[in-house]
Amino acid sequence: MKTKGILHKYQQYAYPMQTILVTSVDSKGNSNIMTVAWHTPISSKPPLYGIAIAPKRYTHKLITETKEFALNFVSFHQIDQAHFCGTKSGHTIDKSKEANLTLTPAEHIKAPLIKESYAHLECKLHDAILIGDHSLIIGEVVHIQKNEEAYKDELIDLNKIDPALYLGNNTYATTNKDNIHSF
Repeated sequence: MKTKGILHKYQQYAYPMQTILVTSVDSKGNSNIMTVAWHTPISSKPPLYGIAIAPKRYTHKLITETKEFALNFVSFHQIDQAHFCGTKSGHTIDKSKEANLTLTPAEHIKAPLIKESYAHLECKLHDAILIGDHSLIIGEVVHIQKNEEAYKDELIDLNKIDPALYLGNNTYATTNKDNIHSF
């Protein structure tokens, strides 16, 4: 098997991955939004969720300083806003204003939530582990909010929400509702 030259792009085989927006805040209360595709639930007891962020990112600095962040799950119709938030630095601009996203207070953390998202996980920093060129930022989920209309029997209702999926190479897609199979 030929692997030389492709190892740096191995992650393309893990796509598609759901696109989320991570919100954080600095010590003065200024918010930031970052788009993330590398994320996963890690534990149920305690409820832990992981996101991979490069240490050079402004969001990494904010999360490790304030010890909290929120995960905001977005639909495909917000993909232009999500892409914008993933390609600009919040160190120099107000992404929520520029992307026309509405920030709303969270229940248990200072980092805001994005009103237009269909679900939110409020997280307190549990650990940050440097692994290669990224840190695995592990948050303990302290509160969950969701748009009840977006869910049916605790599952996302794909007749009402089209989750944003990242395919790699700045390409996005969504689900095809006709290809769902339940057992």
